[in-house]
Amino acid sequence: MRADTPPRSADLYHLKPGNLSGILVVGGTLAATVAAGWLSSHDAVFLWALGQVVLAAALVEWFVVLHECGHDTLFRTHALHRPAGYVAGFFAVIPFECWRRIHARHHRWTGWQDLDPTTVSLTPRPRSRFERWAVNVCWKWWIPLFSTVYRVDNFWNMPRLMQLFRSDRRARRNFITNAVAQTATYVAVVLLVGPMPVARTVGVALVLALMAEDVLLLSQHTHVPMGLSQGRVVEPYRALAQEPFTRSLRLPPWLSRICLHFDAHELHHMYPFVPGYRLNEVPYAAANEVSWREWVPAARAIPGDVFLFQNRNESGFDV
Repeated sequence: MRADTPPRSADLYHLKPGNLSGILVVGGTLAATVAAGWLSSHDAVFLWALGQVVLAAALVEWFVVLHECGHDTLFRTHALHRPAGYVAGFFAVIPFECWRRIHARHHRWTGWQDLDPTTVSLTPRPRSRFERWAVNVCWKWWIPLFSTVYRVDNFWNMPRLMQLFRSDRRARRNFITNAVAQTATYVAVVLLVGPMPVARTVGVALVLALMAEDVLLLSQHTHVPMGLSQGRVVEPYRALAQEPFTRSLRLPPWLSRICLHFDAHELHHMYPFVPGYRLNEVPYAAANEVSWREWVPAARAIPGDVFLFQNRNESGFDV
């Protein structure tokens, strides 16, 4: 039974993660990745194509695993999150240490567009004709510009990370160490396997995964009205007050379950301590939930620069 009033956080503290659940998630994702790699190594076009589709799904799932590890909500044992996060970060192409700290700031400042490090680039400012043209072309033709820029600017941009965490020497050291080690691992794989085999095994799958993540990521907060601090000292919105600044893209039930209910984004922001795979146990119907069948065509019908750089109050588009 779904209630119209959100429950108190204290009423949901029993929804804790379990080690077996976390192991099954990581093990299943790893098994899918290995199977996809095996299929993609075949010369037969059908097997290779099937491998690319399976690998794309696995790469998206690794991003979901990374997200859970950043919240310490995948396992009951806290110490398991860091090694699992490093593995997930490798496949998601996001250093875990960078993810963990940036994502924590995202949750702290959701609702303030110019303070949230993941939305500050979308704040109102003059845009060049080239920037608008590039955004419109990529949005129209499903070119995964946005999930790529999301990674590069938020988690690989070391000068920006050093500035954001200038008072936290330990965090800065962890960022650099993790990013260097992960880059070295990528280079080692390419040198050992060869650039062409790596491209054949991973290339199409990575593009497909980024295309899917474009939809997932942009559905969560983009084109949603938010506040601007404009340099003023403001208070962060508490978790239960972040629902108006968040959108939930309702996926088919079977897919939502596989993605650990990553689509229940309002509930996640309201109750970030609840494991993703238990969000379906929260007895509350989120206010901004919309079916993917309805939202994706509606959002894609809007010019990219309008969708990204405006909100529904400014554009008049109810998406």
